[in-house]
Amino acid sequence: MPPSRSPNHRAKSAPAAPAASTRLIWPLVLIGAAAVLAVVIAVLPASMLTRFLPPSIHAEDFSGNLWHGSAGKISVDAHDAGALEWRLHPLALLGLGISADLHWVRGSFVVDAAVDVSRHGFIAHAVKGGGSVEELRELGVAPGWRGSANIDFSELSFDSDKPLAAVGELQVSNLSSAGIAGGVDLGGYALKLLQGAVGADGNVAAQLTDTGGPLELQALIHFAVKEHTGLLSGALRERAEAPAALVSELQSIAQVRGRDPQGRIPLDLEFSF
Repeated sequence: MPPSRSPNHRAKSAPAAPAASTRLIWPLVLIGAAAVLAVVIAVLPASMLTRFLPPSIHAEDFSGNLWHGSAGKISVDAHDAGALEWRLHPLALLGLGISADLHWVRGSFVVDAAVDVSRHGFIAHAVKGGGSVEELRELGVAPGWRGSANIDFSELSFDSDKPLAAVGELQVSNLSSAGIAGGVDLGGYALKLLQGAVGADGNVAAQLTDTGGPLELQALIHFAVKEHTGLLSGALRERAEAPAALVSELQSIAQVRGRDPQGRIPLDLEFSF
């Protein structure tokens, strides 16, 4: 005959029910809060974005709402930075952060990305796009350069004053400059940032190689972010199909720098950005 359970035993097991019901209530509370936030940001106009922009960025010509809107004119330090469309993810607001899908356009240059902004910094994922290099002249590309650029980064992250991680590639093709060999086609190049490219101090190391054309190039670029300086170290040489004007300019450089046993011209160039 099975032993009977005392009333005291039953009384001790009863309090488990409130804890279980609490676990069921919290998800409902969060869903409700997210729904309220979604309604609020859907009602607020897109121009509310200006309240969150730093002084160096100005935006106007708004349409839509704070949830899904656009700014037709953006400037950074008074330079034309194109237009931006965004779509927010309300659930991120529950964690006091911002998560959004962005679509940026400046002329023929288009970039899409998914971004997360929190008190810890800024992270961008799936940064993809490209267009004419000339469209970036207002944003720092030197006058006279032409070509097409393609961007494909799986991750870009920053804290308040330096980069934390960068993984991906920037490719340019049909590159030319009015100041080099009369503007001949210099071919294509790839700038690659591998896992670990960003050091603890925020400095960045990238690989630069050609992807075909009149020049064979292999180099490393070290960016000192806080100092806004860079150092390119590597070597280049002309290929058999290089135009005569370009070969002539390389010969002038080789007279100063010399060539290694493989016929390459060593490069050590400092620059600022």
